[in-house]
Amino acid sequence: MKLEEVMQELEALGKERSKKMYQSNGAHEPLFGVATGAMKPLFRTIKLNQPLAEELYATGNYDAMYFAGIIAEPKAMTAEDFERWIDGAYFYMLSDFVVAVTLSESDIAQEVSDKWITSGIDLKMSAGWSCYCWLLGNRPDREFSEEKLAAMLELVKNTIHDAPDRTKYSMNNFIYTVAVSYQPLHEKAVETANEVGPVEVNQGTAKSKFIHAAVNIQTAVDKGRTGFKRKHVRC
Repeated sequence: MKLEEVMQELEALGKERSKKMYQSNGAHEPLFGVATGAMKPLFRTIKLNQPLAEELYATGNYDAMYFAGIIAEPKAMTAEDFERWIDGAYFYMLSDFVVAVTLSESDIAQEVSDKWITSGIDLKMSAGWSCYCWLLGNRPDREFSEEKLAAMLELVKNTIHDAPDRTKYSMNNFIYTVAVSYQPLHEKAVETANEVGPVEVNQGTAKSKFIHAAVNIQTAVDKGRTGFKRKHVRC
């Protein structure tokens, strides 16, 4: 299928309710409001197609950008490709759930994520931490350096309260994911979560709230979810 045909298919799948929900989370025009589950039949028709994914992502249409992540071929993408994608990710549903997810299935995931984490740019940092969460929740523990992850927990502990909001969410999720999905550092992650305590997000606004990794970790432990690994990252 060509770009124009895919865009027509996506537009036909759009729902006003989904569109409003995406907009409430930060999406802006152009977008159609396509539910992610509704994209699956279209994916089965197209399958993986990196050239088409690049065309879709370049449209700036939220639904097209999301679908680009579904049909992308991560191992065919270079660090420069991922830089271009993260530069186009204008809110967290793109940075953390399209770009970071796609990056996590590449061979350069940690290399690129490490660079983003130190970038000082909120959505880049958020994507970098999120990518590690996707990695840890999918790949075997042996693929990671325990020393490196321990140092990353220390970095989170020392900087999370002063980080931008989206990065706070992703750092908080990193602590949780290490505790649940990376067995060698379970205890250290629990300790880190307790030391960090509640983290305020949206500070100074009517929607200000606190997130607390320790609470979510305990819930996962109570449900016997420690050691959890998902078979696939992308849908």
